[in-house]
Amino acid sequence: MSNATRLRRRLVEHLLAEGVLHDARWMTAFRAVPRHVFLPRFFVPAANGWAAMQSGDEGWLERAYSPDVLVIQLDDDSGLWERARYLGAQPGTPTSSSSMPSIMAIMLEELRAADGHRVLEIGTGTGYNAALLCHRLGSGLVYTVDIDPDLVDAARKRLAEAGYAPSCAAADGADGYPAGVLYDRVLCTCSVSSIPPAWLEQTVPGGLIVTTLNRPIGGGLVRIVAGEGATGHGRVLARDGRFMPLRAHRFKPSKVPEGDVSWRPTRLPMGAITEVRSRFEFFAGLQLPGATAMRDGRNTALVHPDGSWVRHRRAGRFFEVAEGGPRRLWELVENAQEEWLELGQPWRDRFGLSLDGEDQVIWLDSPDGRTWPLRPET
Repeated sequence: MSNATRLRRRLVEHLLAEGVLHDARWMTAFRAVPRHVFLPRFFVPAANGWAAMQSGDEGWLERAYSPDVLVIQLDDDSGLWERARYLGAQPGTPTSSSSMPSIMAIMLEELRAADGHRVLEIGTGTGYNAALLCHRLGSGLVYTVDIDPDLVDAARKRLAEAGYAPSCAAADGADGYPAGVLYDRVLCTCSVSSIPPAWLEQTVPGGLIVTTLNRPIGGGLVRIVAGEGATGHGRVLARDGRFMPLRAHRFKPSKVPEGDVSWRPTRLPMGAITEVRSRFEFFAGLQLPGATAMRDGRNTALVHPDGSWVRHRRAGRFFEVAEGGPRRLWELVENAQEEWLELGQPWRDRFGLSLDGEDQVIWLDSPDGRTWPLRPET
């Protein structure tokens, strides 16, 4: 048994232990598809940014089969890897990656793909996820698109090396692909702020779309049942997943003003609205559209494009906040938590979606219940 085969089996054992893999057909795919073929080089965190690692380096193969996300591109710049390789670690923001295998397993199972289903994947990336789809369904039923031509070319070659030949194209995934083709399933491995109507139009009525919501606070995995035309309905899923946003759906970060501030006590930790395991996080994101959590030196902060901001720090057993700008964001957080408690502390799977073209809302418990716009004006 080769080392790569042994590492693939170990990866599957990890996914089983995490409870994210249940379907025997996907287990077979993860055991068979050589992830290292799709990751001949990638970035690893370093003290001064990101260092470059490639095939043949010590520890490369083990990292390729690790349960971690592996960054393959920074700042949409394919030349940064070479600079990191030859000039040392480089700063940058990840813009493409090979996702955590656990998230991939969750999304593939939530897709509920069956024999004969035609699938469109939005976000080719390395091509590894497309290979898993090909292994399960056959290459002739898999279409994959990515906006970056260099990534698509590289993925196509690696897919061929691994023995797969899906239809690959460089295109804006928000427009679907190609015109005139209908899909039984659409899987988006990048997050979106709203559901592109083209996806609904290109999915057969009753077909499924699985993607993640791109929200500064409270994103998450959703599954949508397509209706006629650009309509559909769906649910936010209890099993969670987070991805880099579709390029056109990225948020521009705001800044916290410098200077002296006045602090007041609060019992609410910042983690209540920023940690995925927090049951309050999803509801908080609905109540604070556009607000983003960030680091502010050794403390944490909350900022909004309208200029509102919060600084948050620990003070003994509890915490302190300072606020500024046109709105008191932390007061909104505290009020949102009170409402959330009154509603019975709803978990993410109590929320659903109704979609009709650009008219898209999230609702609590039923379409007739409390609603929020899916992509609100901030």
